[in-house]
Amino acid sequence: MSTAEFTGAGWHKSSYSGGNGSCVEVAVGGGFVGVRDSKDPASPVLAFTATDFGRFVAGVRDGALRTPGA
Repeated sequence: MSTAEFTGAGWHKSSYSGGNGSCVEVAVGGGFVGVRDSKDPASPVLAFTATDFGRFVAGVRDGALRTPGA
């Protein structure tokens, strides 16, 4: 899936984004979830299957992706 395939998608910024500009946005399209840098909307989009992105989010929520000692 290419960046062009997310053109016109409804991008959503993380509700955890701070004022420092270090934010990501996500959009859903064609069974994929796109992730991009909110500071540079023209940057390449990382595309994940909806299933893989859901697993990633679940891992973040349950703490499975924490760095040891963090």
